[in-house]
Amino acid sequence: MKTNKVDIITLGCSKNLVDSEFLMRQFTANGYAVSHDSKVSEGSIVVINTCGFIGDAKEESVNTILQFGEARKANRICKLFVMGCLSERYLKELQELIPEVDKYYGKFNWKELISDLGKSYHNELANEREITTPSHFSYLKIAEGCNRACAYCSIPMITGTYKSRPIEEIEAEVKFLVDKGVKEFQLVAQDLTYYGKDIYKKYNLAELVERISEIKGVEWIRLHYAYPTHFPMDLLKVMREKTNVCNYLDIALQHSSNAVLKKMRRNITREETIDLLKKIREEVPGIYLRTTMMVGFSDETEEDFQDLLDFVKEMRFERLGAFPYSEEEGTYSALHYQDNVSDEIKQLRMNELMTVQEKIADEVNQSQIGRTLKVIIDREEAGFYIGRTEYDSPEVDPEVLIEKNGKMQIGHFYDVEITGSQSFDLLAKCIHS
Repeated sequence: MKTNKVDIITLGCSKNLVDSEFLMRQFTANGYAVSHDSKVSEGSIVVINTCGFIGDAKEESVNTILQFGEARKANRICKLFVMGCLSERYLKELQELIPEVDKYYGKFNWKELISDLGKSYHNELANEREITTPSHFSYLKIAEGCNRACAYCSIPMITGTYKSRPIEEIEAEVKFLVDKGVKEFQLVAQDLTYYGKDIYKKYNLAELVERISEIKGVEWIRLHYAYPTHFPMDLLKVMREKTNVCNYLDIALQHSSNAVLKKMRRNITREETIDLLKKIREEVPGIYLRTTMMVGFSDETEEDFQDLLDFVKEMRFERLGAFPYSEEEGTYSALHYQDNVSDEIKQLRMNELMTVQEKIADEVNQSQIGRTLKVIIDREEAGFYIGRTEYDSPEVDPEVLIEKNGKMQIGHFYDVEITGSQSFDLLAKCIHS
């Protein structure tokens, strides 16, 4: 056990990862050696950053705490701390269930951890992070919280109301990351669409993206987790005109049936959604749309599900993920509706939906054969370099397998010719190596 070593374990989404990276910077500023997501803990201090969104994520978080709780009891580690969404939501329950944890912190008070160790929190480093992703890309969290009232979602109960970060603060963070070698930024928030409304009294995502795009060294900006209601249409002009803003938008729609959308409290109709998607495609030619769909929500009928299938076939999303509805305690749907679609039907519907999407994705990939695309190289494997196009976000989207016909550098951009496809990935050869 290394007495001046801290191991930080991050569970859940990229927004949690950003918090861990900020915390890691404070530890290093105080003289600690820090590792992230180590397979075997070597440090005397372990910090677990938890997720509390849905059942599987909560289970993983609890099991991880239990695992390290046993290590704490056996004195294999000296200190165990827990932070994040799960402990924000279930603080008292966790304190009773796993008392081996030295202290629990929530989603926002983790800064206290530094002072509780007798160290100083460095406010002058508030916009600095350690980078745990490959050094050429990073996630950029522009806001916390959510003001939506979707029936199924527990996030507002965990994170509270929407809190935008000031543009100047975000710009300072981007400049710091660019100096560290980051070229590609994934903008993330629970809801990008609402950005700025709380502090600027207007939806201000377009201005934020434009100002980030003008920072020297920013080569790709990709947008995640937009909300369809009150979508900031001025953003589309920025996406179309700024060459370093990727033609990519992650906009979670959840469903298409008006009956289901109403029960979900999404404040949008099928018809309005179609109009929005058509407008986005018209304003930003060639854009790739990523979305997420939920199956098996309360009272979802076969007709509702067929509506969803027809909608996906018509809209032809380049990227789509799906998940079965999971009732979360305390949410509007848990309090007012019945979780009355069986797990078996949920799984069958999800499988059928993804089968439809696999065909669409394959056709999209086939349409790229023969094109020349710009890629960034993420890593090298036996026989291939692995890269991504502007249409591919790290960890969730397809990759480009580039044959080794010359030397390529990790984190650099290259033009490649798409020569084929397999499953969800593309095959390519480098034009200039």
